[in-house]
Amino acid sequence: MKAAIIGGGVIGGGWAARFLLNGWDVAVFDPDPESERKINEVLLNARRALPGLYETALPIEGKLTYHSDLAEAVADANWVQESVPERLDLKHKVFAELMEHAPDDAIIGSSTSGFKPSELNEKGARAIVAHPFNPVYLLPLIELVGDADTCTRAADILSGIGMYPLKVRKEIDAHIADRFLEAVWREALWLVKDGIATTEEIDEAIRMGFGLRWAQMGLFETYRVAGGEAGMKHFMAQFGPCLSWPWTKLMDVPEFTDELVDLIAGQSDAQSGHLSIRELERLRDDNLVSMLRALKARGDGSGAGRVIRDHEGGLWPAMSDETPMRTVARDVPIDWTDYNGHMNEGRYGQVFSDAADRIMIHVGADPEYIASGLSYFTAETNIKYIDECHAGEAVYVDTTVTLGEGKKLRLWHEMKRTSDDGLLATCDQFLLHVDLNSRKSCPPRADVEAKVEALAALHAKGDA
Repeated sequence: MKAAIIGGGVIGGGWAARFLLNGWDVAVFDPDPESERKINEVLLNARRALPGLYETALPIEGKLTYHSDLAEAVADANWVQESVPERLDLKHKVFAELMEHAPDDAIIGSSTSGFKPSELNEKGARAIVAHPFNPVYLLPLIELVGDADTCTRAADILSGIGMYPLKVRKEIDAHIADRFLEAVWREALWLVKDGIATTEEIDEAIRMGFGLRWAQMGLFETYRVAGGEAGMKHFMAQFGPCLSWPWTKLMDVPEFTDELVDLIAGQSDAQSGHLSIRELERLRDDNLVSMLRALKARGDGSGAGRVIRDHEGGLWPAMSDETPMRTVARDVPIDWTDYNGHMNEGRYGQVFSDAADRIMIHVGADPEYIASGLSYFTAETNIKYIDECHAGEAVYVDTTVTLGEGKKLRLWHEMKRTSDDGLLATCDQFLLHVDLNSRKSCPPRADVEAKVEALAALHAKGDA
């Protein structure tokens, strides 16, 4: 599969990273002589951050190419994403060229945050709005507006690269999300202009409070919970009158004067000027990875965490019975490091636990089996820590079944660094099969026991 990215700025670079790291070939067209440098810098951040969302390796990275000719860039493309500046005349010019050179069956998406499809296509183009959010390679939301059939095709493709397609029912300026953002932005301008709050205080109000609530529940579900046992109706009855109170100046926008711009810029410099843009991006990425991983870990996944969990389900590689069995292949996430700057020893145990879980699933002791009241419990582990491991490093685990006999299952794990196959740690793990109701050991189900014994015999033969 190939994606052509037209415009290599912040959004175009994010699109390139999202497609590329999900195994697509990516061709970039941008006349800016600095575009290659800028996109490569975005890719460095994306390669560092995106794999940390998942407990298994992403697909093999696609091929990235840069082109000075638009026709060459879009040749054989399955997806063409326009991300040029928000000028309708410029977009019309780009779409005219795309209509001439893009494949007829390619989806043409526009990253526009404000223009409607009817405006984009008023000179004969066939684009849909595919509006992402920065950083495109981490945030899953993508607003789709336009031809229904094309949006359905687009949604299938975007789901396959870990995004959450939101089909907008009707054309409207700025779609859905940016209308909320614009409303909050306007109110924030008034709060600063009137001396009520500084830029930092407003940001603290969002990130320390409702921003976290919105991240996992959204607006209406948050308010439904606020209604207590009586639910949304009670909330509406209690807070509905506030709509007529002078709590907002949203209908009265402050004049965008040089003085207001200077005030906002000065406060922002005081708040964050000590950090470079790349440092701010990394801070943002680290926080997002940790938050999204936390959301993914909650039950069936909350909010955006559910999208990551669903995407991850299709990334696990098939396992062979042959020894050794590749049970883990992943990048070490940012939040696994400790104060020494390397992976905490407890996370080695997590990696080996994940490897054992893969063996359990392979032999039939899967979630359905566990729900029936049976499982394997680890009774003993002996971990040897051989080398340091750092955030962002790709690692894998090879596992051998050294004992499979009745209630007993013994595994030998070797954790290695992908770049040089260097041995990082080993683990000798002994598990007992248990009845989850009595909490006592018991024989496995016959088919599980047979599979475990067969693996042990095969692996013993392979080690002979």
